[in-house]
Amino acid sequence: MTTERDPKQEYREAFEAWQKQLDGVHDLLLEGNRIPPDQVKGLLNREARAKERYDAARRRLLGIDE
Repeated sequence: MTTERDPKQEYREAFEAWQKQLDGVHDLLLEGNRIPPDQVKGLLNREARAKERYDAARRRLLGIDE
């Protein structure tokens, strides 16, 4: 049984998740909030994965899924 997700809902969820991760990056880069160096890589990786998920959801919503 295949359950298709609503592209609009998937897009909204992906966008919100990306924005949450992006807020953390902005806290580090723009606001000067510091985190231990070993956590910076994880922060950047989480943001990158969230952005990839958002981009994929956006392409599906636009009908240009690769």
